[in-house]
Amino acid sequence: MSFARSPLVVGHRGAAGLAPENTIQSFALAVQLGVAAVELDVHYVHGKLIVIHDDRLDRTTSGSGALSDYDLETLRSLDAGLGQSIPYLEEVFAAVPNDIGINIELKGRGTARPVVEWLYGQQDRDVLISSFNLDELNEFENFSGGQFKVAPLFDKWRPTVWQVAEALGAWSINLSARAASKRRINEAVERELKVLVYTVNDEVTARRLLGWGVAGFFTDFPNRMIALAEG
Repeated sequence: MSFARSPLVVGHRGAAGLAPENTIQSFALAVQLGVAAVELDVHYVHGKLIVIHDDRLDRTTSGSGALSDYDLETLRSLDAGLGQSIPYLEEVFAAVPNDIGINIELKGRGTARPVVEWLYGQQDRDVLISSFNLDELNEFENFSGGQFKVAPLFDKWRPTVWQVAEALGAWSINLSARAASKRRINEAVERELKVLVYTVNDEVTARRLLGWGVAGFFTDFPNRMIALAEG
């Protein structure tokens, strides 16, 4: 399965440094460049799972204001970069080959249950569910009955990381580059946890992390990282 590849190069929001983030074009480019998996962000808006990072439109689209202020038809009419539209989750799954993993980050409130319901029809996909929102991640885990890989996200190190991971039955912990250290990675390995690090865009950092034993990392520039990881 795709998340079993080592080291694991995950295209962050597709190939966000090379194409408009979280668009079909971005995911297709990441796949073309040879990633093992892609990462995306979901919000649940008007009964649909839409793939976008922010809960506002201003940064990544031609629109402005909150997602929830607009109906789906209007949201879909916006330019998400280079003429791309905001995709639905099912469109990304259709565009990404089955042998490529998909990391779904739960961004908005109320995403856990609809994501579980969607995934029930996607049992052939290798999927990892992550979130900074531990309440949402707990709800996902409870509702799914532990059927899918989960990973809590941490921007800063907390004393409770190991307890959180154990309570979730986590497959990995996903750490920012500043929170990752050799000691913490070694302890994760001892606890039979993988460590994925975000967002790694330079070779010096990537080499250091690989030397410390990380399972993989997220990158905006898969073109820089694929050859390094394979080497």
